Amino acid sequence: MIVPRNRLLIWVGAVAPPVALLAAAAPRLAPVCLAVIVVLGIVSVADALRASGSVAVIGVQFPPIVRMSKDREGKVDIRIQNQSQKSRGLRIGLGLPDEIPATDPEQDVVLPSDAEWSRLSWSCTPKMRGRFRAGPVYVEGISPFGMWSIRKPIPSESEIRVYPDLMTERKSLASLFLRRGIQGFHLQRQVGKGRDFEKLREYVTGDSFEDIHWKATARRARPITKVFQIERTQEIYVVVDASRLSARRQPSLLAEAGGPPILERMVTAALVLGLAAQQQGDLFGLITFTDRVETFVRAKNGKAHYNTCRDALYTLQPQIVTPDFGELYTFIRMRLRRRALIIFLTSLDDPALAENFVRSVDLIRRQHLLLVNMIRQPGIEPLFSNPGVESVDDLYRGLGGHLRWQRLRQLEKTLQRRGIKFSLIDNERLSAELVSQYLNIKQKQLL
Repeated sequence: MIVPRNRLLIWVGAVAPPVALLAAAAPRLAPVCLAVIVVLGIVSVADALRASGSVAVIGVQFPPIVRMSKDREGKVDIRIQNQSQKSRGLRIGLGLPDEIPATDPEQDVVLPSDAEWSRLSWSCTPKMRGRFRAGPVYVEGISPFGMWSIRKPIPSESEIRVYPDLMTERKSLASLFLRRGIQGFHLQRQVGKGRDFEKLREYVTGDSFEDIHWKATARRARPITKVFQIERTQEIYVVVDASRLSARRQPSLLAEAGGPPILERMVTAALVLGLAAQQQGDLFGLITFTDRVETFVRAKNGKAHYNTCRDALYTLQPQIVTPDFGELYTFIRMRLRRRALIIFLTSLDDPALAENFVRSVDLIRRQHLLLVNMIRQPGIEPLFSNPGVESVDDLYRGLGGHLRWQRLRQLEKTLQRRGIKFSLIDNERLSAELVSQYLNIKQKQLL
């Protein structure tokens, strides 16, 4: 695309009107005036034909993958190739998605003559988690006489991955990630002795009779004691519900429509728990589901496995469907043979969903240790707990919230009778509560 510049407009404005007036005032000079206008037109056309050379020698190299964190400033770096190796000025604009606004979408750059490649960066702050495609790079060059600007789009194949921001959550749990013990494990007091058999040794005064290995004692003709250790490779699974209720937004003072969906907090809490499990030496796995199981990552440990879990979660978005807990339980029963700690992140304030959750939970509760966590919705609280009631509408609103809270209390007791712990957690404290529950189970060796 060729666009006229101010220099061309100035020349046309400075030459064409006076020459036209002179030709009208002195008709004998009309051929000369016409020749002047023709020369100006020829020069401008020739300059336009040569303008394409200013960007034809320009190439752009994109990084294949750009990783950023939501609500944190990041950079998109590109490399610009000047094949002519002549100094030239360009205006370059990067087409980014609306979810990733750039601080300065256009930049003026002068390519040096002594370097074939130059580097350029765009600062931007993603506002949404997910996978995006970077738009084309628009390069604008100047014709040799400066009368025209030529613009050339260069397509991009770069992929931008925006992950959840874990920095705030990690700061609130800094003591967990900084306190270390022997061999990199955290100092965590355990209640009772370990349950994982380690070795046999000779009996020492003070050993409990229940730890004596009687068969080994009979073979060796002297007392032999069993030694146990704390199990470090337990399997921890987080089950994230991405169905219709996960699209509900939390109240926010900054936006009339509310804050981000509660699924954002679930995804962040799941990744923080994965970091905690990795620090404790356990195996961390992941299951996401809607009306079917969407993603299953078997429990492992290590940095590469954590990146796999992060890649499975950063594109997860709410689906307007009803969750099918029966299919989820069947999937867990078939895939998870070893006893594991399974932490559900879901919403059960809908009575129909709560009934569906309880109906078939016996399929897995005897084999695994289950924890159910739900983010507290606004207004779900006991009656008279809010002192800010000022009208009859506030009273009825509080009464409705009390009834919802009472149903969740009954659900908690129903699950408790089945050996399942149900917790109603505030939105801001979800990550901290999950890690606290996990460490409490580790300490008491309930798994």
